[in-house]
Amino acid sequence: MMTDGAARPGIHCRDVTKDYGTGDARIRALRGVTVDIHPGELTLLVGPSGCGKTTLISILAGTLDPTSGDVEVLGVPLPRLSKSAKSEFRANNVGFVFQQFNLLPALTASENVSVPLVIRGSSKAAATQRAAPLLQSVGLGDRLDARPANLSGGQQQRVAIARALVHEPHLLVCDEPTSAVDARTGQVVMKLIRELALSPDRVAVVVTHDSRVFSFADRIITLEDGRVADDQRVQPQI
Repeated sequence: MMTDGAARPGIHCRDVTKDYGTGDARIRALRGVTVDIHPGELTLLVGPSGCGKTTLISILAGTLDPTSGDVEVLGVPLPRLSKSAKSEFRANNVGFVFQQFNLLPALTASENVSVPLVIRGSSKAAATQRAAPLLQSVGLGDRLDARPANLSGGQQQRVAIARALVHEPHLLVCDEPTSAVDARTGQVVMKLIRELALSPDRVAVVVTHDSRVFSFADRIITLEDGRVADDQRVQPQI
């Protein structure tokens, strides 16, 4: 969790690079990214396909190590942690929202939301009890027992958001959260994500190609060819 006041960045990156492959086959996905991201605001990470967005958020979430550079997330130098320590850090601090929802088709909405808690050792009954108010908070209180096949795309995405929040993460990472839903539902999803991002104890980063959701941002960071090409603070237009 965050170790001191709001002035400290939740994410601190300095000269971060990432290479894939070796020798003549080497591809440099990140080329010296330097950026600080603060809690209590919504940061969008944008740019063309292949610019390094997914690589960067994977490093921020501790699922990928940089080739070089310094990375601190919530005051923790993630690349220096052991594999097991990184897994524990993610389980305790990171919530993921994916573009394809990644819900388990055989489980109900409440069971899907409870999965992160069960993985951490909670009983099924306790985890499901925790899931219910979260689903109510995202407008799905009447769909607790519905399976993904019986939910709309927007409803599935809201289940995915509830699942990401069930362990009260300090870092919320969203990868194209509106790409698999229609425009109206995308606005609903982004409004919810923005509300979550405004917590002073949470850092929220959203990767998106969808310019229609730029109006929800407090900050837009543009990557091009593995570098920060632009970094603007903007006024939300919602």
